[in-house]
Amino acid sequence: MFLAPVVRTRATAPALRSFDRSFERFVNDAFFGNGPSQGFGLTQDDKAWTVTLDLPGVAREDLAIDIDGAVVRIQTKADAKRQYKAAYELPQEIDVDATSAKLENGVLTLSLAKKQPVNTSRQIEVK
Repeated sequence: MFLAPVVRTRATAPALRSFDRSFERFVNDAFFGNGPSQGFGLTQDDKAWTVTLDLPGVAREDLAIDIDGAVVRIQTKADAKRQYKAAYELPQEIDVDATSAKLENGVLTLSLAKKQPVNTSRQIEVK
């Protein structure tokens, strides 16, 4: 496969520039490993995802972690020394009650339990 850069002018397609920048960031991150993916790790098993983030200089008191369905939002308070804000969407909803977070030596480790799907089907008797 051959990828060639395309130069677009302001008059032809201004809406596609953000797509071009997004695609360029994706390619750079995938092949050269620079950018926000460094310091981020994600592993999973059949019960949970484990997310690790490098957050040096961030105190426990400055972190806020919100979970809404399958979206995890991590951010620092406005007056924190180091600012961080990110949101991650996982393919399955998260069980908030079985989830835990630990910040140790500048590494945030989130254990996000997968919500087990509820089986609502019933078998009926044929008469």
